[in-house]
Amino acid sequence: MNATYTGLELRRITRDYVSLFFIAVLPAFFYVVFGASQEWSAERAGNGNVAMYIMISMAAYGAVTATTGVGGAAAVERAQGWGRQLGLTPLRDHAYVGMKAVVALLVAAIPIALIFGLGVLTGAEGTAAAWLLSAVLLLAGAGVFALYGLVMGLAFRTEAAIGAAGGALVIMGFLGNIFIPLSGTMLAIARFTPLYGYVALARYPVTGGTVPTTDGTLLHEPLWYAVANVGLWLTVFAVLATWLVRRGRDRQ
Repeated sequence: MNATYTGLELRRITRDYVSLFFIAVLPAFFYVVFGASQEWSAERAGNGNVAMYIMISMAAYGAVTATTGVGGAAAVERAQGWGRQLGLTPLRDHAYVGMKAVVALLVAAIPIALIFGLGVLTGAEGTAAAWLLSAVLLLAGAGVFALYGLVMGLAFRTEAAIGAAGGALVIMGFLGNIFIPLSGTMLAIARFTPLYGYVALARYPVTGGTVPTTDGTLLHEPLWYAVANVGLWLTVFAVLATWLVRRGRDRQ
């Protein structure tokens, strides 16, 4: 991995204030409005409180927005000829991929750090293990959505596609039980959507598998639900990305 190139990529991303707003500031605002400022935020929720539950949810949304953008941008860069330019340098493909992976994780850490910091200041409470494990799971799981962004970029090869991919995350967020509790048929459908397993896994250190529903009842889901969902979508995105890369090579 080339540290200089990685640093340049990070500077380029952090100078894009519009993207940073949607990656970090908007999810942090959602946390303050729907979590910290609500009177029920101090109520207990497993190994933490409601504020921490919502904090994790909003950090998850920010992290996947970040990695989707990085993954999609990498695909568009390659499709538009940047790969041929890099081919004239000593930078190898594996180093380019490694650099993009590091950048994606570092950018995903921005909303996680910001929102967790706000959580500390605004009454989010939980055990030390819950804080640490949820942060680690948020960061690691967000990498799945770098593949999602890569798929969208490879499939459509335009910057507009990356914007559409980010916009689709809002719909996935509602379907994935991030923004509002679901129940009944909608909850059953949600279990098969990409964001559901990721956010359920990140919340697990706090909830222990307890799922609040729209009507106020609490359900319990085993850990393997979330693990299976993440594994399924990781496989789907990886297979699609591989196929799209090979299709692109066949066209050249």
